[in-house]
Amino acid sequence: MKIGIPKEIKNNENRVGATPAGVKELCGHGHTVYVQHTAGEGSGFSDEEYVAAGAQILPTIEDVYATAEMIIKVKEPIKPEYGLVRKGQLLFTYFHFACDEELTRAMLASGATCVAYETVTDRSHTLPLLTPMSEVAGRMSVQQGARFLEKPQGGKGMLLGGVPGVRPARVLVLGGGVVGRNAALMAAGLGAEVTITDISLPVLRHLAEVMPRNVHTLYSSRHNIEQELPRTDLVIGSVLIPGAKAPKLVTAEMVELLEPGSVMVDVAIDQGGCFETSHATTHAEPVYEVDGVVHYAVANIPGAVPRTSTLALTNATLPYALRLADKGWEQAVREDAGLAEGVNISDGKITFKAVAEAWDLPYTPLADVLK
Repeated sequence: MKIGIPKEIKNNENRVGATPAGVKELCGHGHTVYVQHTAGEGSGFSDEEYVAAGAQILPTIEDVYATAEMIIKVKEPIKPEYGLVRKGQLLFTYFHFACDEELTRAMLASGATCVAYETVTDRSHTLPLLTPMSEVAGRMSVQQGARFLEKPQGGKGMLLGGVPGVRPARVLVLGGGVVGRNAALMAAGLGAEVTITDISLPVLRHLAEVMPRNVHTLYSSRHNIEQELPRTDLVIGSVLIPGAKAPKLVTAEMVELLEPGSVMVDVAIDQGGCFETSHATTHAEPVYEVDGVVHYAVANIPGAVPRTSTLALTNATLPYALRLADKGWEQAVREDAGLAEGVNISDGKITFKAVAEAWDLPYTPLADVLK
């Protein structure tokens, strides 16, 4: 199969769809890999490394899309790429369709098959291709939160871990999944006083057993969140409903409960955000204020650490990319129900129910498309 790896063009997105090591594996399976000139540069991988791994370098993004049968990316195509995607092409990347109607309609019109990293599942019903970037984003959320708590960045001027004789910052983590666990561990490691919430009692019991002493668990309800906000310095939103819009756990009225200079980091912004006052930002302009509260809602948080992120992502995606390329996507998803969950759109039809419901569009079961 002809596989293309274009350069990411989303704002400050420096990750790349595959490392040279990943390309070497794909070429070793008999596939031809085309990498756009300087596609890996932001992650520290040169064109020469890709050529040594067996890839061919193409000069432009248009060349990559025109040549490849399968496109491996990191982020969803953005508007300049819509017209490059063609009927019958296979796209393997993060999409987050449920929070982007324009992208959804563009991919429907293209006739391509879109396999979304974020909805692929494994035998234990976890999200193996979302997990590595959730781990990065969870840890980065605390790193960025600590930064924007600094006075020159607009925050209230607090050191996350405090010092002897001065209390540490209080961190509220909404959601006990992969992002939330990593955020809580990072914040706790820096010495903050952490509260992590979830609606699952088994999850809370597990967290209570494995988390450090300065992490406390709390059942997630509007009342409990409202009680916590007035004494919280940093809020991290990390809730997820796979493939669907994130629930709004903090309303605009609730934001007013926070002290001025507090910071809110919305890691769920890719799925529409879990704060009512959130809107997507970029690494170039990462924050804005609402009622004196600093909001950080960068839609590609791991893009700030592309070297780590690209290596972690390729570790997870490569086995699936090989299956898709070796067998063709139809046979690959017939043999792997978890990979089939990743097919969100195919041949002008939405095959993932939550995406169809998000935009009130027709839903077609994947089995009907495969027939």
